[in-house]
Amino acid sequence: MLANVGRLITGVAVACCLVVAMAGTSAAQKAPPDPQAYVKYYVVAATYQGQPENLAEIANRFLGSGERSAEIYNLNAGRVQPDGASLTDPARLNRGWYLVLPWDAAGEGVDYGQVPSGGATPTKSPEPTRTAKPSVSRSPGPGPSPSPSRSAKPSPTGTRSTAGCTAVAASSSRSDWAQLRMAADGAWDISRGNGVMVAVIDSGVDGKLDQLSGRIAVGADVTVGNGRGDTDCHGTGTAMASIVAATASADRTPAGLAPDATILPVRMVGASGKSRATDAANAIEVAVSAGASVVALGSHVDLSAPEVVASLTTALSHDVLVVAGAPTKPVTLPAAGDSNASGSLLLVGGVGADDQLVEEYQPDAVEVVAPGADVTGVGPGKAGPLSYTGTRFAVAFVAGQAALVRAAFPELNAVQVEQRILGTADALGGGALDRYGSGMINPAASVARPIEAERPVGAGTDSDDGGGGAMGALVLLGLALIGGGAFLALQLRRRRAYG
Repeated sequence: MLANVGRLITGVAVACCLVVAMAGTSAAQKAPPDPQAYVKYYVVAATYQGQPENLAEIANRFLGSGERSAEIYNLNAGRVQPDGASLTDPARLNRGWYLVLPWDAAGEGVDYGQVPSGGATPTKSPEPTRTAKPSVSRSPGPGPSPSPSRSAKPSPTGTRSTAGCTAVAASSSRSDWAQLRMAADGAWDISRGNGVMVAVIDSGVDGKLDQLSGRIAVGADVTVGNGRGDTDCHGTGTAMASIVAATASADRTPAGLAPDATILPVRMVGASGKSRATDAANAIEVAVSAGASVVALGSHVDLSAPEVVASLTTALSHDVLVVAGAPTKPVTLPAAGDSNASGSLLLVGGVGADDQLVEEYQPDAVEVVAPGADVTGVGPGKAGPLSYTGTRFAVAFVAGQAALVRAAFPELNAVQVEQRILGTADALGGGALDRYGSGMINPAASVARPIEAERPVGAGTDSDDGGGGAMGALVLLGLALIGGGAFLALQLRRRRAYG
């Protein structure tokens, strides 16, 4: 009988191991796939007005200028079409091809959404083609595609000259204290921001930089109406983007917090450096319509402007986390029009290495702080790494953290993402909420640490699945059965010994 009990214990142990292994495999198979990009596109017809279709005519019809055919070419070169061919000659288009269009394309025949299967597989371009989509549908808006690779393709047109533009002052005397303090690499085993689009609303972003290669979308220049956002002469937008998503380079450029995120540059300030509230409002609308799930507002955005408040109210009705600098003057902050809205506005203060605030923010306005003084960012062109100071750079750090959280927990809405950022921050100034809010952001903790009132879930898993809890229960059950069997065997041995 004792031998039978031993065999029973062994069988139970093996069965428990198999069940646990199967549960682990099942959980791994349920990781949600990254969503495909939402863009504007056109399905090529056999002819238009009796003539074969070509890029110049399509550009003139939907963009108002045949010269912008180069933009369409760059967006589609190398993409495999349903018939297995790809675009190589601007004058030759096959019926049924799907052409991705710039964000401002408009007219009958322009569709907005995911490019149908068979027309979205890139073969040559290394740029990302998957981005996040707002969870609440809205009227068709601009859908960006990644910036084209530098090649012998025709140069895009339609962007205002930046002659006379002056770069924002920055210092070549640099310090990496901010990136070292953030220690974002502690989060990268869980999340690197893959599949998340972060809109940077400022001066544009230099899309030609090696440190940002493959992660900058074409974007938009709302100051001219039909321009691109992937150029920058002031430098602040590029520096913000590098804090979010740069890769480390030979010139000691520090890596961004979310190096696999996609940046959507939206320029709202022209060469003069002056900004308009209407441009800021339009930039926010473009970012949300394009599918950005995190929106970082530069310091040119005036939160008190009625136009901006209206656009932010619209944004908050979507699953978008808007990150902005805390106000330095009294302001009535926007709120979502729908009480069930999932969007959120997070106000950030900047601090230096000594934890001193970089600006005099309104009392109780700061919700969380991040590095904002003497932080290293990449300048445009050949400027390389430079040292910048300002609240907008603290905003960029928080936007990068938000990308990490959104990639790690795709089931969380923007409000829950904000709660996770606040709930994992490290208190500063003895917990002075009126000055520092919840404290200094902690990127690694925000993707790994459970927070109160939120059910902890593993990165990339479904929060309703409960797979982790079920697996733990199976392990405990197995241990209990093994322990019970061992106790039974011991009792039988004692009875035989003393019987």
